[in-house]
Amino acid sequence: MARSQLRKLAAYLQPHWKTTVLGVLSLLIVNLVGVYIPLVIRDAVDDLQVTFSFDQVLYYVGLILALASVMWGIRMASRILLFGTGRQVEFDLKQKIFNHLLTLEPFYFSLNTAGDLISRATSDVDNIRRLVGFAVLSLANTVFAYTLTLPVMLTIDWKLSLLAIAPYPFMLMLVRLFSDRLRNEQLEVQEELSKMSDLIQEDMSGIALIKIYAQEENERRAFRQLNQQLLKANLKLARTRNTLFPLLIGIASLSILVLLWQGARAIATGALSVGDFIALLLYVERLIFPTALLGFTITAYQRGEVSIDRVESILTVEPKIKNEPDVVPLTLAEVKGRLSARDLSFTYPGAVIPALQNVSFTIEPGETVAIVGPIGSGKSTLANAIPRLLDIVSEQLFVDDYDITQLRLQDLRSAIAYVPQDSFLFSTTVKNNIRYGDPLAEQPEVEYASKQAQIHQEILNFPHQYETVVGERGITLSGGQRQRSALGRALLVDAPILILDDALSSVDNQTATQILKNLSEGTQRKTVLFISHQLAAAATADRIFVMDHGHIVQMGTHDQLLKQPGLYQTLWSQHALEEMLR
Repeated sequence: MARSQLRKLAAYLQPHWKTTVLGVLSLLIVNLVGVYIPLVIRDAVDDLQVTFSFDQVLYYVGLILALASVMWGIRMASRILLFGTGRQVEFDLKQKIFNHLLTLEPFYFSLNTAGDLISRATSDVDNIRRLVGFAVLSLANTVFAYTLTLPVMLTIDWKLSLLAIAPYPFMLMLVRLFSDRLRNEQLEVQEELSKMSDLIQEDMSGIALIKIYAQEENERRAFRQLNQQLLKANLKLARTRNTLFPLLIGIASLSILVLLWQGARAIATGALSVGDFIALLLYVERLIFPTALLGFTITAYQRGEVSIDRVESILTVEPKIKNEPDVVPLTLAEVKGRLSARDLSFTYPGAVIPALQNVSFTIEPGETVAIVGPIGSGKSTLANAIPRLLDIVSEQLFVDDYDITQLRLQDLRSAIAYVPQDSFLFSTTVKNNIRYGDPLAEQPEVEYASKQAQIHQEILNFPHQYETVVGERGITLSGGQRQRSALGRALLVDAPILILDDALSSVDNQTATQILKNLSEGTQRKTVLFISHQLAAAATADRIFVMDHGHIVQMGTHDQLLKQPGLYQTLWSQHALEEMLR
């Protein structure tokens, strides 16, 4: 394993070093007792050859049984300690990955599929757990077995001992020969598993679409193909392992054959006692298992090495949007709701054409501004930029004359309630979805926000009213109900700035207009940025911004813009024609 992976492994173990050291020390005691037992058996054989008595037999049997019991108890303790450390590392890594993912910007998740991230947080973390638990235990056990057993063997008969372990270097050479092959094949298995996780996750999320277009057979075929590729990768890895491990066991077994051949001669010539021969036989047998287990240990290391790389590829990603060292604190009570942009420009990573170009505006507190324009004109990009969901350059966007890049992210986003195009709902009750931004909100507050969002009466008709579970992504609700539930969630937090990014597209014009009227009335008026293709609703706003190709090309009230030749006149004419044709 490369040094970088070893350093990462040490970092994973560092918080649990006491438990790890205690587990390793337990293994040391186990091996010390394991080395002593063959010496007791040797003495028993030699003594009983001279003077045999049942008392001596009982003595040695009792002693060996006591030592074996102590050895078994401490071995169990060592396994519990080291495997427990593996479980702790697994817990730490899963928590660390989840916490880190929450710091990353939405654009990261558009480049990395959910299935692959889930696979890394589960399957790869599980491989690291095995590495920390099984592999560390096995490696420590092998090291202690050799360092404690070999010196004793050499003191009994160094020539015979060296002959017995002579095949072992060939085992190490064999492991080295297969090492890179095992690693590459394990990486292939992990990648195929990630692809399958992606397909399952996408198909479960898009099951309605699959059924609407009757694509079940195509999805079965796609899954069968990925499953076949995973099977091939697993079989290839299994063939390599099933070739390596029997070879390791076969080479290790040569040691016993060599010992039997040369040991019998040494006993016949009197150079070796029967007791010493039995002790050597037990020691060689004792070394075979950890040596053969070395193959399994290497496999665990190969898996762990691949998985460490895959997990670290997530943890080493630096969030592009984060708090600056000298952030400015801003309490919610201080926010008035003034929004302004000064030559705001933004280009998505990898794109050539800017999504926003030199956009400038000022929106006063309590003002309702509608943003209209053709698809791809930059409306949603502007909506995402204000709460810093995009990596905006400093000195371009301001809230109450504060540069948003200098504000603490939590403070900035607490001041903004944002309803995006995709009205995402969690698989929980309607009530919990609406109070997601304030989980401790009481029923009257939830109902008030629902009434403002024009969804309260419909919720009362649900099977369990506010306790109705909406299903994954709100699948049991209509598009308009999902959008208004998401709007209710935004209104409940009572932020001074409200951004609606085409969030009423599935709502009829009359309802959308009534919702905007509710938001613009009263003493606690919000600053509302209303992005929409519904021009009838947009026409009721205090002002309208017209966007095209990343620019704001027109500004003004509905009446003012109708008198100006330009894009708004064209859009309104199209809207009027559509209304006539209905």
